[in-house]
Amino acid sequence: MREQPTDAGAREESRTDEESPADTDAQVIVVGAGPAGSSAAYHLARAGVDVILLEKARFPREKVCGDGLTPRAVHQLIRMGVDITAPGWTRSRGMRWVAGKHRVHIEWPSLGRYPDFGLSRSRHDFDDILARHAVAAGARLYSGWKAERPLTDRAGRVTGVVASSDSPDVPEPVDFRAPVVIAADGASARLALALGLERDPRRQIATAARRYYRSPERSREEYLELWADLRFPDGGPYLPGYGWIFPMGDGRVNVGLGALPHRRHGKADLRATLDQWLARTPEQWGLREENAEGPVRSAALPLGFNRHPLYARGLLLVGDSGGMVSPWNGEGIAQAMEAGEVAAETAALALAHPQGPRREQVLRGYPVEMNRRWGRYYRLGNTAADLVFSRSGFQPVLNRYVMGSPFLLDLLARLLTDLTDKPSRDVADHVLNTAFRLVPAPGPGRRRSAARGGQLDRKR
Repeated sequence: MREQPTDAGAREESRTDEESPADTDAQVIVVGAGPAGSSAAYHLARAGVDVILLEKARFPREKVCGDGLTPRAVHQLIRMGVDITAPGWTRSRGMRWVAGKHRVHIEWPSLGRYPDFGLSRSRHDFDDILARHAVAAGARLYSGWKAERPLTDRAGRVTGVVASSDSPDVPEPVDFRAPVVIAADGASARLALALGLERDPRRQIATAARRYYRSPERSREEYLELWADLRFPDGGPYLPGYGWIFPMGDGRVNVGLGALPHRRHGKADLRATLDQWLARTPEQWGLREENAEGPVRSAALPLGFNRHPLYARGLLLVGDSGGMVSPWNGEGIAQAMEAGEVAAETAALALAHPQGPRREQVLRGYPVEMNRRWGRYYRLGNTAADLVFSRSGFQPVLNRYVMGSPFLLDLLARLLTDLTDKPSRDVADHVLNTAFRLVPAPGPGRRRSAARGGQLDRKR
């Protein structure tokens, strides 16, 4: 199918080969059609690679997310050719931080690499738009197909996946085969776990909860609003995270919380914390139970490369499967889409070589490249999460001195959202890029369990 993507309508017509796939072989199989998987499938298809995209759900579908996109994520949408001027996209000029009596506005920086605006769009159709772009580029999308486990050869190398359809017309699992598999199956990381790629217990896992509210007054705000002075219920310590109110432009706002476990007090009751916080907001904002749409939904956020190696025996991990959520701010969409593009480039280059040592050498370059891009930044962020955010939230960095200094606020905003130019274009870029260079570069990471994983797979 080669339908030109649009942002609305004819969704069912854009689906392909859902019920009974005639051809289950491809050059690359991508598992999961979220931002990471659709990005990978799109860039692979654009490179002329035969790619199958498996998605266990059917679009449109819900996902727990703040729905706010930073300029880094907008950059990835533009690279995919998504029409961000179409109806349904809401632009933001920057962020509004609230901490106690202080409220400050921070404009998105004007950089050479990224646009100077952000966006908001519900994941209910955001993921569908990306998947449709992948299909339009040439990817074969199989909706309603859940990857159960990897297929491996006698050497333990991944050669495809076994998937089950939700259709009663296909009662038996089907083998999908490809020499390269990209796992974009989310925080559950089913394929990674099947290969013995366990989560790094030293890395933090945050939790997010969100709910939609009808709020015409706040729905067309120009800033993504973040509250850094929230506390545990009943006057407890500061929440090791923040709350958000993101305008959707359709009469609704996305309201939610993201938090790390507190070093001394453990996990907060996010539902109770949300209720306590919203009771503080002005009545005219409408953030009350009678204006709520749907239940409070929550999800885990795997932070800071918490699963490695990112490549093992024919399987590349992207997005939440590889623990790629930023430890600085909990953002995951930009990172997922960027990693999807890098994985696609790596796979396309690897497939230009015959099966053997040279192809394997190229595939092993994927974690090296991801480490080059984010290794120092994430290492510093993981340290900040351990030593600062998990103990006192954002209070130490959003003190009255920082809130009163436009330069420090801009510096902090760029740090939290990883928005810098390279090479540096101004003083803020120079300060941050120098700081990152001083951080020791972590290795790409190899775990002994990954080497042993094939023992388990060969027994299946």
